[in-house]
Amino acid sequence: MKISDMNWMQVEAYLQDDDRCILPLGSTEQHAYLSLSVDSILAERLALDAAQPLGVPVFPVQPYGLTPYFMAYPGTVTLRAQTYLSLIRDVLDSLARHGFKRILIVNGHGGNSPALALCDEWLMDHAGVRIKFHNWWNAPQVWAKVLATDPLASHASWMENFPWTRLADVAMPQTQKPRVDGALLRQLDPAAARQLLGDGNFAGYYQRSDADMLDIWQTAIAETRQLLMSDWA
Repeated sequence: MKISDMNWMQVEAYLQDDDRCILPLGSTEQHAYLSLSVDSILAERLALDAAQPLGVPVFPVQPYGLTPYFMAYPGTVTLRAQTYLSLIRDVLDSLARHGFKRILIVNGHGGNSPALALCDEWLMDHAGVRIKFHNWWNAPQVWAKVLATDPLASHASWMENFPWTRLADVAMPQTQKPRVDGALLRQLDPAAARQLLGDGNFAGYYQRSDADMLDIWQTAIAETRQLLMSDWA
């Protein structure tokens, strides 16, 4: 359930019996023909779908992350690493202060990976709190399903094209884009990165059937829900 659909008294009552919550992390960045909010949409929706039968509250998705390499694409927003890590630390401090002791972070953006190191550091000063950091898109079961569906999958390709991340009246190319040289891409400034990437898709088809995507989504829900239910020791 969304924490925004609860008042403080309901949260206080919930914490008498359960101390789990979910914090989704997203970003606002180019995703070719898809929404700029793909990472945020997917992280939050997955968190809500996974938590729904368990009654675990889901906090609002953090919509801005670390994505400096896409700053030549209008609409992209990036934070400085120090700003981002300070923000995540403050959020975790708040959750722990109120009594949330088991925190599942559902991360939807690879650039947010420094937050994992922050969590390791933060836990040194918060005995009794547990954090699971879940990169949902490349978690074992989801990634196996993606590879079985189509091994040429990447940022802004079909693997992020769900009914809820595509835009109305935006036609998808029918081609399969060759893989971009990732090693070269990591060396480039934002303007040069845009020149190399073009529309922003890293590799692969732009869209697959909704049946394929919903199959992957159900795998993602089950894998994420299991993290909420399994051992937190």
